[in-house]
Amino acid sequence: MGRPSRPSPSPPVQPTPSHDDIEKGSKRLRNKSKILPPPPPSKLWKPWLMPLAFVANTSVFIYTMYVNDCPHTSGTSKCILYEYLGRYSFQRFKENPLLGPSYITLQKLGGLDWTQVVEGKEYWRLFSCMWLHAGLIHLLINMLSLLGLGIRLEHEFGFVRIGPLYMISGFGGSLTSVLSLARKRIVSVGASGALFGLLGSMLSELITNWSNYTNKCSALSTMLLIICLNLAIGFLPRVDNSAHIGGFVSGLLAGFVLLMRPQYGYISSKHVPEGYQIKHKVAKHQVHQYVLFGISLVLLITG
Repeated sequence: MGRPSRPSPSPPVQPTPSHDDIEKGSKRLRNKSKILPPPPPSKLWKPWLMPLAFVANTSVFIYTMYVNDCPHTSGTSKCILYEYLGRYSFQRFKENPLLGPSYITLQKLGGLDWTQVVEGKEYWRLFSCMWLHAGLIHLLINMLSLLGLGIRLEHEFGFVRIGPLYMISGFGGSLTSVLSLARKRIVSVGASGALFGLLGSMLSELITNWSNYTNKCSALSTMLLIICLNLAIGFLPRVDNSAHIGGFVSGLLAGFVLLMRPQYGYISSKHVPEGYQIKHKVAKHQVHQYVLFGISLVLLITG
């Protein structure tokens, strides 16, 4: 006698999803597919203004030596390298140890002279002195700094920001120099004020864009070391440290105004996919950036 057969069990009945469940599931799928892309990298600029400043400074120095004409004004026996340079030869070391023109030539072409600026009201010298250099050694040192600092900053921020920053720093250095009573009998020339301004702007850029840096303490300590070493050079003889300090402070303030960047984590609305909502939106700038911007702008205008 055979065993009684059992009916095979029927498969479990799956509940039919409701319209709301289908809608919620589709939303979850859409949210997973819409992953927020990272913001595009910052735009890098092709430097041309700082190389142009390099060419301008070098050309002005060649013209200065042409006007100086050491063999004609001082005699061939008192000119360095006359056999090779002729008209462009340098004044003797006793008069100019930096291998350059005479004091009279620098004054004639627009050097910063306290008497002519303050009493003669020749204010154009506050800008013309930025393009003159006391000698070949002076020119080489400044141009190496210009290429090292200026091109890097222009590459990151563009000529629209670095150009005004360079001129503001140079003017600030000239103004501080002419206000120094020690400059009454000395002609001050050189782009050092503007170059120290670029150095100061690098420090202010580091401070105001603090959230964008990873190794903050290392970057700050390195920057302060470089600044201290450069300022220490200003205590050497024949160096106008007042122009260095004035240019540095001007560049520091201008950097807070011109080099402010969005803080880390900020994403512009134009880079957010359509239909995506950011839950935790990061502000474009931090409070301290606005505070430093406002204080620096007021000091630049009123100072």
